[in-house]
Amino acid sequence: MANLPAEILKIIRPIHWVKNLSIFAALFLTGDFENGLLFAKVFWAFVAFNFAASATYIVNDILDAKQDRLHPIKKNRPIAAGRLPVNIAIIVAVIFSLTSLYIAFNLNYLFFLLLSSYLLLQLAYSFGLKNLAVVDILIIATGFIIRVYSGAFVIDAHLSVWFLLCVISVALFLASGKRRAELNLIPETTGLTRKSLSRYKRELLNSYVTMFGNAAWMSWALYTFFESPKAVLPVWLFLAELSRATTINKLLMITIPVVIFGIMRYEALIFEGRSEAPEKILLTDNGLIIAGLLWSGLVYIILYSGVSAI
Repeated sequence: MANLPAEILKIIRPIHWVKNLSIFAALFLTGDFENGLLFAKVFWAFVAFNFAASATYIVNDILDAKQDRLHPIKKNRPIAAGRLPVNIAIIVAVIFSLTSLYIAFNLNYLFFLLLSSYLLLQLAYSFGLKNLAVVDILIIATGFIIRVYSGAFVIDAHLSVWFLLCVISVALFLASGKRRAELNLIPETTGLTRKSLSRYKRELLNSYVTMFGNAAWMSWALYTFFESPKAVLPVWLFLAELSRATTINKLLMITIPVVIFGIMRYEALIFEGRSEAPEKILLTDNGLIIAGLLWSGLVYIILYSGVSAI
């Protein structure tokens, strides 16, 4: 008999929890990342979302077992490979769902409603909406948006409308990129592993990726323009005194080139067919790792190192 704990660990896909780190976005960008009380709330929201997301992965694997057996990679998943009984998988999914809702209910009522909506949306996705072209991309993107705003609800934070547009654009970029990469597997799987793929043309998904990639960096640029803190450190003020051309009152705009590079790099990976699993790419591609660390470091310095009057 297969090692059940090991198979359960595989089916809950902890590597996918990296996507849930977006819950910390509101805390980070509002300048409260070093607030211990607020950090604790967002951390528990992160834990709740991990349980919820894993529950949806299990349900999806149960329903997709037949199709997964035709997929060159997914055929090795515990249920598709027959190493994990369906009844045990159902029990784990129920326990994870209830645990996530319990944590959410004790954190924040709005977060509880949002997490409940996420679970219902993912159930609808698994039971049929994933087979509808365009709708499937919108649902995947909605999952990313819910993650970001879950973090905002938990700490009662306001996020700029420009950041909302950025989140939406990035979510659609990642979702369409995922579908574009999956198209490369059609010759191997005869297109039977996901019905919606047969309704997409490569040119259409290429246009989606390009459109949302452009929207992502442009909306971030607008966010940095309107939401940057005012510079007060002597070095910035000295530069401003030297020349009006060096006046810096939009410090976050320094991060725009990094964001553009990150999107260009990820788009290159999409067209190479390597973005089917975004969570793995974000953790293994050196270019994206460097861009992510540089972006995080610059934002941290600007928001937390005393350069602003906030």
